Amino acid sequence: MQQAPFHQLPDDRSQPARAFWAQAGDGVRLRMAHWPADAARGSVLLFPGRTEYIEKYAPVAHRLMAEGYDVLSIDWRGQGMSDRLQPNPRPGHIRDFADYQHDVVEMIVAAEQLDLPRPWHLLAHSMGGCIGLAALEGGMAVQSAAFSAPMWGINLRRMQQGVALGIAYLAGRVGRGGLTAPGSGGAATTYPLDESFNANLLTSNGDEWARLVREAVAWPDLTIGGATFDWVGKALNECARLSRIPSPDMPMLVSVGSDERVVSPQAIRDRAARWPQSELLTIPGAKHEILMEKDALRDLFYEAMLARFEAS
Repeated sequence: MQQAPFHQLPDDRSQPARAFWAQAGDGVRLRMAHWPADAARGSVLLFPGRTEYIEKYAPVAHRLMAEGYDVLSIDWRGQGMSDRLQPNPRPGHIRDFADYQHDVVEMIVAAEQLDLPRPWHLLAHSMGGCIGLAALEGGMAVQSAAFSAPMWGINLRRMQQGVALGIAYLAGRVGRGGLTAPGSGGAATTYPLDESFNANLLTSNGDEWARLVREAVAWPDLTIGGATFDWVGKALNECARLSRIPSPDMPMLVSVGSDERVVSPQAIRDRAARWPQSELLTIPGAKHEILMEKDALRDLFYEAMLARFEAS
């Protein structure tokens, strides 16, 4: 495995991950990172969300390491340090949502090569939850799954889904599918630099928000901006497809905050109701990123997740 860069802020004294490059079957170069635990009792495959990068999850990885779990995470194609998918690297873009499964395959290959301790568990946030459910549908071998605000539906706010799909389709037909869709975020920078803390949809934890701002300033090349018309259309279609599949036969925890405004809480509740071995955790006062929320809110999710992993 060829070594890849891994960034840390100047005042971060935590153990850095071992980052490395991999290549998907279709030729896209991917960056992954491994945090090994001492005397591990299992491993967690950590699937990030849209716009995210490996370094953002270092505090999560260290908490899981302290609980005895190896952690393996990835920069999805089109974001972080993995290959961008069009000449303009700023918008979040995808040609087909099924392409993310190429990345999952390489992640499993890396887990095997690293001989990650078993059992393996899935932890997936937001878009990673969409990718993760599709991977479980395809038979990804994990013992249990924990989802943080999974993107099983998108909160379009005032726009109807059919209208959004129509606009994305027309943009693609006229060769503008790679342009940033209005309302998906700024194209030039990234969300923590575009939005104020008081108005942000991600977290009510000021320290975590400040960390995200510092990282965006320090490592602008790791960030992306809003989503393209193609990404929006493909994402909506994938969410609709996943809504029709049966639930996997495995234990699952899913959390949604009472202040969720990014993904669809109803889609999460609908899936949980159709998943026999599921636990739905609704967290009062939490926004989209429970893993980066205030300690008391974040701990509710960690306690439930760790209990789920241990029982599996």
